[in-house]
Amino acid sequence: MSTRLNWNEYATAWARLHGGFDPRLATPVVSGWLRMAYLLGAGLARLRVKPLAVTVFGLLLCLAVPLSVTRPPYGIFLGASLVVLSAVADSVDGAVAVTTGEPTRLGYVYDSLADRLGEAAWLTAFWLLGGAGPLVVAAGVLSWLHEYVRARAAAAGMREIGAVTVGERPTRVCVAAIGLLVAGAGAAIEPELPSGIVTLVTAVWILLAVFGLVQLMAAVRTALR
Repeated sequence: MSTRLNWNEYATAWARLHGGFDPRLATPVVSGWLRMAYLLGAGLARLRVKPLAVTVFGLLLCLAVPLSVTRPPYGIFLGASLVVLSAVADSVDGAVAVTTGEPTRLGYVYDSLADRLGEAAWLTAFWLLGGAGPLVVAAGVLSWLHEYVRARAAAAGMREIGAVTVGERPTRVCVAAIGLLVAGAGAAIEPELPSGIVTLVTAVWILLAVFGLVQLMAAVRTALR
């Protein structure tokens, strides 16, 4: 496949790999985000950067988040920035693969593994800031369960993407980044505030994950019944 795919050609190829979900029909925010990933991915493809290299770079950004938050308040703000940058990398690695015609099943596995490890790193940062341990673990388990159910449903024959739920990875990115931003602001006011803030944010993460899982299970039941 050519490395000079235009946006429409890219969107068509991307949709084939994502259950037929057409990014051109998405909301302006989602469509804009995917178009940005396409532009960055096309640029990296011309530089012969491999998708796996971008995946590894994004994972390293995630692993740096727990290290950065140990130096409040500016380290917490840095952690929020790293979460956002890792999310960009997570979209761009797929864009590089689609643009170069190199999306592989092994690459999908690597990307999924990096996503789960990255989210574990974000939650570890919450714990280091004083978040309640049981809540942090519950958030991680529910997020993993959401992705596991979708993967098993796809293996069982669900051809469509199913439901775009409130517990998807983009939601988790937003919760983690905004939570760290607010925790950083709290740390600048009072050193003890981040603990309560990240505990509350973790509870929000769990609530969204539960609702998302219910939505997903309903969609899976409809698709596979």
